[in-house]
This record gives sequence, structure tokens and C-alpha cells, in this order.
Amino acid sequence: MPIATPEQYREMLDRAKNEGFAFPAINCTSSETINAALRGFAEAGSDGIIQFSTGGSEFGSGQSVKDMVTGAVALAEFAHVVAEKYDITVALHTDHCPKDKLDGFVRPLLEISAERVRNGQNPLFQSHMWDGSAVPIDENLEIAKELLAKSAEANIILEVEIGVVGGEEDGVENEINEKLFTSEEDFEKTLDALGASNDGDRYMLAATFGNVHGVYKPGNVKLRPEVLKQGQEVARKKLGAAASDYPFDFVFHGGSGSLKSEIDEALSYGVIKMNVDTDTQYAFTRPVAGHMLGNYDGVLKIDGEVGNKKVYDPRSYLKKAETSMAERVVEACNDLKSSGRSISAK
Repeated sequence: MPIATPEQYREMLDRAKNEGFAFPAINCTSSETINAALRGFAEAGSDGIIQFSTGGSEFGSGQSVKDMVTGAVALAEFAHVVAEKYDITVALHTDHCPKDKLDGFVRPLLEISAERVRNGQNPLFQSHMWDGSAVPIDENLEIAKELLAKSAEANIILEVEIGVVGGEEDGVENEINEKLFTSEEDFEKTLDALGASNDGDRYMLAATFGNVHGVYKPGNVKLRPEVLKQGQEVARKKLGAAASDYPFDFVFHGGSGSLKSEIDEALSYGVIKMNVDTDTQYAFTRPVAGHMLGNYDGVLKIDGEVGNKKVYDPRSYLKKAETSMAERVVEACNDLKSSGRSISAK
């Protein structure tokens, strides 16, 4: 299937919310990692999301170019071509974009998609993230309103972050403190500014409940998924919604090291997307390290020898990397209960 249309993306998100599962959103930085993500989704029979960060997009443009928009467009176009060969549906998303990078990343990408829509095409991406966690909540939501309107023009869904994800990712580092937990007041302000997630111009909400980017052993990250439950209760009360309604479409960031029980609880409170990056990075790199260590005398020209072309050919180890990362994507699909649920299988 080709990359999801806007209508298919909304169908994917609606189905996840209604059936109590979430999509893995796999951070990719290259054609190899995109191929691994697509393969993993297909092997799991799961739809999914491929996403590019600002740093990942810059890397994707090449080290002599280092342009975020160029890299994001190139990676997205590659995904559009290759995804047609798979029998699952995949959406494209951009990850954390802080205020100082909006003009050099999200806003130009929104305009590219808006131009495509004006020409009768589908947008290049299906969603973008605005990360306003570093600015005051009122300013965060004011910018979110502007970006939400522009996203709607491009037939794109916006992801908004309120609260702070701790740890470090792509050079953005946040302290681990009380700001890791979104407050009830922040949920109320979000509703006042943007409405409910599924009303009007649709958005996803990255509310924080102790989330931390990076590498942690299970149990070391102290998550409180009940914060998400409180957020839905605040929304139901404010909107007069039924107890069975989930007004917010939640996104789970910083999931490395999370207990399976914490993931399950988060899903029960309306999480429909979970970012996966650290674990798939390791899964990709581990077999490369094994290949190099196990074939050191072949990948290196030692003592005047010529090495072994079969083992220093990049394909020899990147095939192993793809296989390993794809296996980790399958594991993520199983954990998030998206396996076997592709809308393409209907």
C-alpha cells in the first residue's frame, strides 16, 4: 500500500482509540532504517508510523548539506516509493520541533504539503509535532493554535506537547523534575485553546506522566499513567462527555525501559501512538558491532593483507542490522497490540 491518505490516517487513529491499541512510531534516519521499520510493520501485520526528528532529518540530507527540510523531504519521498511494495499502511510524521526550529523545519514542511493539497495531491506528511514544552503553557498553546490551523489547510494532524519529557534527544535536554507530569490546569488550558482532539481540527496530545528519553533499565523510570486518566476525566467533565469517551488522543514519549504493565495502563487511557527510538537504535547497531568484532581481520587490512570484501561490503552488515531492527519493531507492535490489525487487511 502507498503511504496513508489523510482519510486513512484518521481511520487508523480512530481504530486504535476504539479498539484500545496504539501504533509504534519508529524514528528513522536513513533508507536502511526506513526499510527496517516497513519490514517490521509488515511482518507484524501492523500499520505504523515512521517519523523523522530535526537531527535525523538533517542527517538524512548528508553531512555536507545538513538541511533539515531537504533531509525530511528526501526521506519522506523514499518512504512513499518503497511503502507501495508492502501490504500494510504507514503514516509519516516529524518528531520534536522546538520553537527555535519551527521556521527551519515544520513551517516549510507544512507549506510543501499545503501546496501539494492545492494541486490535488495528498500531503507529503500525515502529521507534524510542535514541541512547546520549553516555553510557558500559554505561549505554547498560542503557537499550537496557529500551527493547527495551518495543519488543517494541509490536511495534516498536529501533535502538541504539554509538560516536559525528561532526558536528552537530538541535543534537547530537560531536567527530571515535577514538570514531567502534566497538570490538570494544563489539560484545561489545552481544551480552551484547541478543543477536544477529535473535534474540529484534529490533533494528538503528548501529555507527560514521568516520561524520559534515553536508556533506562525497566523500573528505573517512574511513570504515573494515571495522569492520563486524570486528563481524560478533566476533559469529560469540561465537555460534558460520556464516561466512555476519550476526548484526548494521547501520545506516549520516552518509552524505553517502560514496564509492560505501564504500557498496558497507558493504552487503557487513550494512548494511540508510542514513540520508539532508543531501543530500535540499539537493535540496529548491535549486529553491526558483532559483525565487526567477529570479522575484524576481514573488515580491516591488517599486516599488509587485503581484507575480505564480502565482509566489508556495507550490505553484509546492514542486512543484519535491518533484520534485527525489524524484529524489534515487531516486538513493539506486539507490546502495543497493533499486530494483525492493519486497515489494509480488511
